[in-house]
Amino acid sequence: MLRLAGPLQSWGSQSQFNRRDTSGEPTKSGILGLLAAAQGRRRQDPIEDLLTLRLGVRTDQAGSLLRDYHTVSDLRRRPLLSAQVNAKGMQKQTSPAKLTYVTERFYLQDAVFVAAVCGPAGLLETLAAAMRSPSFPLALGRRACPPTQPLLIPPPGGESLDAPALWPGEPAVVLGHVAWMASEPARDAWRRNAKRDGRGLPATLPLPVTVDDEDGHDVRADVPVSFAPRERGFTTRRVRQDWVLVPTGHDPADGEGPLHDPFALLGW
Repeated sequence: MLRLAGPLQSWGSQSQFNRRDTSGEPTKSGILGLLAAAQGRRRQDPIEDLLTLRLGVRTDQAGSLLRDYHTVSDLRRRPLLSAQVNAKGMQKQTSPAKLTYVTERFYLQDAVFVAAVCGPAGLLETLAAAMRSPSFPLALGRRACPPTQPLLIPPPGGESLDAPALWPGEPAVVLGHVAWMASEPARDAWRRNAKRDGRGLPATLPLPVTVDDEDGHDVRADVPVSFAPRERGFTTRRVRQDWVLVPTGHDPADGEGPLHDPFALLGW
């Protein structure tokens, strides 16, 4: 179980040319890349064992979208290169010559996700050990997006560093057992909104989840074929989108106020 949180995250799934977008939740390619980096795998190394892992993602704090405006130019004031290549395989210069490109980068600000990675116990234990002591710096989709700690979520009673970090069960089930991971400012805003609307603080909160499911109705094209620069490609997976009820730590009987019932004014 992984907690993916940081000031900025960016999980590109449809980025092309000068516009680099972000999905609203982590992609499978991004999470597998995170695990591969923790293990010290080079981009050319095989990832077939990682491709067998099943994934579930829960959105605990959606965050907000940030658009970053960029300009790109050559320090030597030379024309920029185009995507076309010549007979020798070298990139051609832009024609007419361009000295500056305008690009856009999109990020998620202050988002928090919980990711369930499911697979053989031996592989998961190796990955958990690598996440505790990663070989390469870890990032949330892009190198400029470092994660905050903790990354690993231990099971109940497994807070020791030497204890196994594995949870039993399927991703969709386990995602309903992990405590709400939203930041304290987000929790405060949730409490204020509930009180302002005349609602009590419920004991559970519905959170959206996306899990791998061969019978799912949605398709995501974010499964990497390889991370090698000259062999990069993606294939698809089927997913199911659902909701899980997560404990909030509040008891409705604590006197936070009655639930708002608009029909009570009508005597219904």
